[in-house]
Amino acid sequence: MNTIQIEAKLDRIERLLVQNKTVLTFDETVEYTGLSKSFLYKLTSTNRIPFSKPMKRIFFNKEKLNKWLLQNEQKSTLEMEEEASSYLRSSRK
Repeated sequence: MNTIQIEAKLDRIERLLVQNKTVLTFDETVEYTGLSKSFLYKLTSTNRIPFSKPMKRIFFNKEKLNKWLLQNEQKSTLEMEEEASSYLRSSRK
């Protein structure tokens, strides 16, 4: 194995380890979310994202982070059409 292949495998292993953690560090959160460090700092400084700061280090609960990432979900056209059809069927009764 060459150096590039070893580095690629290590990257995959690190990503798998992060997936199994329940609490993420700041850098792990950047990697997990794809947000830039500066934007994540901005979100924490304005309390727009859930985080903990027990001793000058910032940590994120992965479950809360996932809920935050999935807020403001937009429904697909198909979901809206199904809801409209269901509403019309129920209102005719």
